Amino acid sequence: MGGFKDFIFRGNLIQLAVAVIMGVSFGALVTAFTKGLITPLLGVFGTSPNFGQYSYKTDNGTEFLYGSVVDALIQFLITALVLYYIVVFPSEWVMGKFKKEEESKQRDCPECASSIKKKATRCPFCTTSVLAIPPDEPKPTEEKAETPKNEKPDSPKNQPEPV
Repeated sequence: MGGFKDFIFRGNLIQLAVAVIMGVSFGALVTAFTKGLITPLLGVFGTSPNFGQYSYKTDNGTEFLYGSVVDALIQFLITALVLYYIVVFPSEWVMGKFKKEEESKQRDCPECASSIKKKATRCPFCTTSVLAIPPDEPKPTEEKAETPKNEKPDSPKNQPEPV
């Protein structure tokens, strides 16, 4: 009985149950939003705001409910759009920030090209000795070529020769 209790109260199982309940609630919210606002808004351009009533009947009595498919497609697109901009986009942005920070603390080993910390003095993969890079080392910048003090910037020496 102890193993079953451990299984039930395991963190991942509880998180999964909460996620399923939240998903069902979110689905109900999207369905209400679609039926209450989006479908009537689309109905302004058509004849009926309820697409679920549209169907095609064949000669032998078979009925194709293409209106229900349109309603489900609208619900799917709204769900995908909301999930992307509420969950995926912000999480990718945050993970991108962490990745840049992580990359700034890493460098490549000159011998085996493995990613090692900048402060490392020995590669943990090939055990080659490497020089530690101080964490606050400024990046080299390009310096502008200065004009000598005795020359003017528009003197003939600085001008290209005519062709």
